Amino acid sequence: MKIYEELVRRGLIAQVTDEEEIKNLINEGKATFYIGFDCTADSLTAGHFMALTLMKRLQMAGNRPIALIGGGTTMIGDPSGRSDMRKMLTIDDINHNAECFKKQMEKFIEFGEGKAMMLNNADWLLNLNYIDVLREVGACFSVNNMLRAECYKQRMEKGLSFLEFNYMIMQSYDFYHLFKNYDCNLEFGGDDQWSNMLGGTELIRKKLGKDAHAMTITLLTDSQGNKMGKTAGNAVWLDPNKTSPFEFFQYWRNVGDADVIKCLKMLTFLPIEEIEAMEKWEGSELNKAKEILGFELTKLVHGEEEANKALEAARGFFAGGSTENIPTTEITDEDFLNGKIDAIQILVKAELVATRSEGRRAIEQGGVTVNDVKVTDVKTAYTKEEINKEDFVIKRGKKNFRKIVAK
Repeated sequence: MKIYEELVRRGLIAQVTDEEEIKNLINEGKATFYIGFDCTADSLTAGHFMALTLMKRLQMAGNRPIALIGGGTTMIGDPSGRSDMRKMLTIDDINHNAECFKKQMEKFIEFGEGKAMMLNNADWLLNLNYIDVLREVGACFSVNNMLRAECYKQRMEKGLSFLEFNYMIMQSYDFYHLFKNYDCNLEFGGDDQWSNMLGGTELIRKKLGKDAHAMTITLLTDSQGNKMGKTAGNAVWLDPNKTSPFEFFQYWRNVGDADVIKCLKMLTFLPIEEIEAMEKWEGSELNKAKEILGFELTKLVHGEEEANKALEAARGFFAGGSTENIPTTEITDEDFLNGKIDAIQILVKAELVATRSEGRRAIEQGGVTVNDVKVTDVKTAYTKEEINKEDFVIKRGKKNFRKIVAK
């Protein structure tokens, strides 16, 4: 089975501009394609997984990836999927985040001469002259068409800044620049990026002529990747210092029954035939499928040794209560008030809730236990001695838990 047909079979294709041309291009290993990553944090998240594994699949099939770090576009902020304006970052923040991205991407993509490239659009966007952009690029865009784009429509009621309105033009210019200077003929992105991606295709056609348009092809991945990686209100990071390998494993181990096969198809490198055989699994077999998903993705990000540790820790904890290798939160003397710390504050410190009010609600709804004993009083508090007397494990629900140690 060729790579394009495999992408379709795995449910990765949402929309394409020229399907036959795209199919031939990537099946023959002739695509130089790019995916953009704006540097809004110092770590990639589980939401980037689809893009990273897609790049890996296409590179394995002989195509050349360009990982485009958005050092320039991050200074504007993508309004897609947003109800408000993104936080403005400094240049130093953006550069630091870009360096962190590079280190994580190298686990998925092989960079080097004749292989994948890593570029930063700050190298060309920050040098643009505003008047030149207006004359040479802005003239190619219809404001009417831009306002019809889904990424802008959803922001019109709450307010869309002129700064963000320029994002489509900047992203389109990226494709134009990459096409001219790096022979990039294909762009991938989530389906919330469709309007931005078409903007790039149209810009190339208008600036370089119809013949050039034949070589500018956009292919779209499903936005499922953008919906992944959120749990308990917090992002699931690829950085082990932000999300431990065990927590990462547990996130994927706990996906819904309806999503596990979809995630296995889209995100893992298991043979598609093996995954399709799992579609018949039910009940306890689905838990096995989730375990496979957690192991495979943890192995991709953190290596096989950490994946095995996470698997063994999870099995040990749920089978016999072993707390070895499960996530641990340390609390110090400053966390105690009059010699005690209440259960709500422990939930906050353990990042099982974002706020004290959320922790209060969790207890009132009967969703918090300590060592498998339900916490029924929001005023429940513990001394250091009580916490260190034996393994102290606090749970929110059945799947989110931490071992607590008082130092």
